[in-house]
Amino acid sequence: MTINFENESSIDLSLPLMEIAQEVILESLDYIGCPYETEINLLITDNEQIHEMNQSFRGIDRTTDVLSFPMIEYEHAGNFDFLEEDDAIDCFHPETGELLLGDIVISAEKVLEQAKEYGHSPKREYAFLIAHSMLHLMGFDHMGPEEAEDMEKRQKEILDHLQITR
Repeated sequence: MTINFENESSIDLSLPLMEIAQEVILESLDYIGCPYETEINLLITDNEQIHEMNQSFRGIDRTTDVLSFPMIEYEHAGNFDFLEEDDAIDCFHPETGELLLGDIVISAEKVLEQAKEYGHSPKREYAFLIAHSMLHLMGFDHMGPEEAEDMEKRQKEILDHLQITR
């Protein structure tokens, strides 16, 4: 597993950001049953930059906590079988052979704001945002009530397994 990690935020979360990311990403991959070694890009930024990215890429003019940019379009969330087909070669890094899952962008300011708002630790909020985004990178979404309930259940199970609770 490769995590291309960048912290461009001036906010000090006082957390071992890379170590937590590795734990949550690995648990998320194991939880879904991803059969491949993967590559993920993780950027920690501030509200201003994530607001700009949200506007540029999604047309939404506001700050958000996390953005997910999947590199793969899934027919069925969490099902990697289609990657065995010849035309899926673009989904893999040409040198390492790792599955290119996509990019995660997290606002450090939102981590602190939401941890306080929801009454849990910044570690729990940061881990939650990574688990949430990893599910997006593996094809899950929360557009309807059933999808939202399914994602919430999966996020909770991933974090519970890591003993990162509220």
